[in-house]
Amino acid sequence: MDFTFTEEQQAAAEAARGVFAGVAPDAVPSPALTPGAVADDFDRPLWGRLADADLLSLLLAEEYGGAGLDAIALCLVLRESAKVLARMPLLESSAATAAVQAYGGPELKAELLARAGRGEMVLTVAAHGRTGHDPAELAVTARQDGAGWVLDGVQTAVPWAYDADLVVVPARTAADRTVLALVPRGAEGASLAEQFSTSGERLGELRLESVRLAARDVVDAEGAWEWLRELLATGTCALALGLGERVLGMTSEYASKREQFGHPIATFQAVAVQSADRYIDLRAMEAALWQAAWRIASGASGALPASADVAVAKIWASEGVRRVVQTAQHLHGGFGADVDYPLHRYHAWAKYLELALGPAAAHEEALGDLLAAHPLG
Repeated sequence: MDFTFTEEQQAAAEAARGVFAGVAPDAVPSPALTPGAVADDFDRPLWGRLADADLLSLLLAEEYGGAGLDAIALCLVLRESAKVLARMPLLESSAATAAVQAYGGPELKAELLARAGRGEMVLTVAAHGRTGHDPAELAVTARQDGAGWVLDGVQTAVPWAYDADLVVVPARTAADRTVLALVPRGAEGASLAEQFSTSGERLGELRLESVRLAARDVVDAEGAWEWLRELLATGTCALALGLGERVLGMTSEYASKREQFGHPIATFQAVAVQSADRYIDLRAMEAALWQAAWRIASGASGALPASADVAVAKIWASEGVRRVVQTAQHLHGGFGADVDYPLHRYHAWAKYLELALGPAAAHEEALGDLLAAHPLG
């Protein structure tokens, strides 16, 4: 088996490293010192630089001004973005436009995709349901009314809801099917209530009361939500990996300089063993991530559905990123809690990613159900 990235995928990662090279993870106030949101908007200048580098259109076809790359390339870029805590809806907007490209109608694709690839239009996704624990597609109902659709329900913790032009909302129909509704910001009957993530970013509770949409703004193709949900989950795993790698790097650098009893603490066996365990976590997270991304990108069949690989990636990412930041805090001592040192920001972002991924036990249960439904051998 060849796990080497293609030249195009490596070029995307290299371009991302160039764009993110000058991004400071502490460019906004600390979430530990800010009672509300750390900023009113995402990093628009950075968004523009990503557009100029063609990194917002990675997954789009050439006819829409894109590079025609795949989920692996997107995850490579997301991995780099997390190392600097880049504040922008790169995952949500990229995944949403990719879903529209794969499942949307020709009129919607013509109007939306090229603009999104140029950074002129921003999309986000409501993927957490009503409470954050129930399936997102059950939180909103969609019914046809003449030539259009009517939406009712609530979605919680929608990232970048106040900044995006469109929110992609999964909704359930009376026929027990899931559609994707593209709700414009400020739509009649739609309202937002402020919520805040552990990283200090502003989220939105989206309430929909008889929101009417034209038929072209609702993607009703079979499998669209399942595909988008798996891409979002895999992208979140890529963010967790990039963040964890940067945190372990910070810890290694600190431990090699911090001395006790006349020796760097990195030379102490207890420190070295803990660091080695976290390195193993990251390598397991990486292997599981690329397996899931490859299944999504290639559409390859396997003994289990691609959702099984995504579940494994989520198990490792959710548990792994937590262990990495906790060990980093422990080995940094008091520096880990110093608000003038960026580690506490990474810890806050890691907690947000862990919550977004959900508990490992739930994914293990889902994996068990898939194994029972698809016995091996």
